[in-house]
Amino acid sequence: MALSYSNDVEAADALAAAYQKLKKEIARVVVGQDEVVRLVCTGLFCQGHSLLVGVPGLAKTLLVQTVSTALNLEFKRVQFTPDLMPSDIVGAETMDKERNFQFVKGPVFANIVLADEINRTPPKTQAALLEAMQEYAVTIAGKRYALPKPFFVLATQNPIEQEGTYPLPEAQLDRFMFNIQLDYPSYQQEVAIVKNTTADETPVIQPALSAEEIIAFQHLVRRVPVADNVVEYAVSLSQRTRPGQGNTIANDFLEWGAGPRASQALVLGAKCNALLNGKYSPDREDVQAVAKPVLRHRMVRNFKAEAEGITIDQLIERLMA
Repeated sequence: MALSYSNDVEAADALAAAYQKLKKEIARVVVGQDEVVRLVCTGLFCQGHSLLVGVPGLAKTLLVQTVSTALNLEFKRVQFTPDLMPSDIVGAETMDKERNFQFVKGPVFANIVLADEINRTPPKTQAALLEAMQEYAVTIAGKRYALPKPFFVLATQNPIEQEGTYPLPEAQLDRFMFNIQLDYPSYQQEVAIVKNTTADETPVIQPALSAEEIIAFQHLVRRVPVADNVVEYAVSLSQRTRPGQGNTIANDFLEWGAGPRASQALVLGAKCNALLNGKYSPDREDVQAVAKPVLRHRMVRNFKAEAEGITIDQLIERLMA
């Protein structure tokens, strides 16, 4: 689809309208979870990957499949298991009938890759995604292969089942722009879910955006102007999470804080959040709207915080206050 926006303001209005259309299509299948949909779309337009954390049955996989359908993008799902090998994700070189080596692409060569239950596979296999998520390419036998654009990794994780799981290392977690927590639906939402899923009808999802539009909107997000005080607020919020930087909350309750990548994610997320809400430049409220999903997986509580039952989200709220 050819894009013809005369200026960035017109493109920003188009993005806000496209987001509303996208939400409407997703809502045909996924009931509720408005905050989750907002953050997933924000991550997509920011060229950031997202980690979906929630107990089984909260439609994590269904949400990702629905988003890929509504965006008309190539979608691949990888079920992470203890015996999964790195070559099962990125691909491997094989020998053809003429005894020549050829590269067979793995499922990572798609626009949207669902890493289902990513913490069920050992760190060696988890690390196969590191280069893909950071460089948007993979290297096999010394040769570099570029991934298709747009490229977006959505990983799911079950927070309550620990047997047979391998916690994601901090370097892997930091590659995810957002850590998105899914909660139980409300009573009314659950009634609607049961009605929709027990009927003999399958909702039809109409594509809301093309790949070309998504790439154009990703560039648009980076062109959004940001006031210096908003950037300074985002950086100061990241620095407040670091013990030894003079912040009492961090010194008392945190073992480790967020790095510079968190500051970048706060500013990018704020830019996109502003556009999705019809604004042309972000303010502090837009930074706060993405603060929890950006910071919660980049902060490590110490023993005192765990003993007192203080959650990461509560600490982020105190830091923002």
